[in-house]
Amino acid sequence: MNGFSKTLCTAVATLLISAPLIVTAGPAARAQQAPLQDKPFAEHKIVLQLSDDDPRKQGLVLSVASNLMKHYDPDKVAIEIVAFGPGIALLRPENPNRKMVESLVAQGARFDICLNTVDTIERESGKRPAFISAATPVQVGVAQILFLTENGYTLVRP
Repeated sequence: MNGFSKTLCTAVATLLISAPLIVTAGPAARAQQAPLQDKPFAEHKIVLQLSDDDPRKQGLVLSVASNLMKHYDPDKVAIEIVAFGPGIALLRPENPNRKMVESLVAQGARFDICLNTVDTIERESGKRPAFISAATPVQVGVAQILFLTENGYTLVRP
């Protein structure tokens, strides 16, 4: 075998070995979680789950987040609200709590919206629902909660 043939065989072998890795890397890259908040002085890390389209529960989640910000100081607490299923209603532009959501975002809270839920609504209705620009899209809301709890966040479901 000459040098060119050896190089060609090595390249083909490398391609065959790497091909499955390339195929499996696609979905994993798409489903990546939102990175952790950049809050170096946060002494407390809280993730609030919102999976209900109940105005009282939405108000309670917002109240808990606001009270934590006041109690600890916005720099001392990392708060992430993960909305999935019917809970994404909080992040719709017409939601009456929009100003409160935007106020909490301005103080450093993060609101995650589950793209699986958004995709399901689009599939069922034929129209992609709008959500506010302050919402951080995550592929899977529950996976984001797991990611956060595995990284030191305490889960609270008001």
